[in-house]
Amino acid sequence: MSRYTTVPRPTERAAIASAGEPSLPPIPVLFSRLVVAQAIGDRHGRNLFAHAIARQGGERGE
Repeated sequence: MSRYTTVPRPTERAAIASAGEPSLPPIPVLFSRLVVAQAIGDRHGRNLFAHAIARQGGERGE
């Protein structure tokens, strides 16, 4: 048994729903958040925002 306790993370949809947002923010907002995640070195945040942009039909990296 590990001495570290794991905390279950909510899914992305559950997190958005609990924040009171009915859907994902517009693409320009997602891009600005992606830039911030890149600037602070948040790899998980970059992944989430890049995938959210792609889901909404935004640009995809090559």
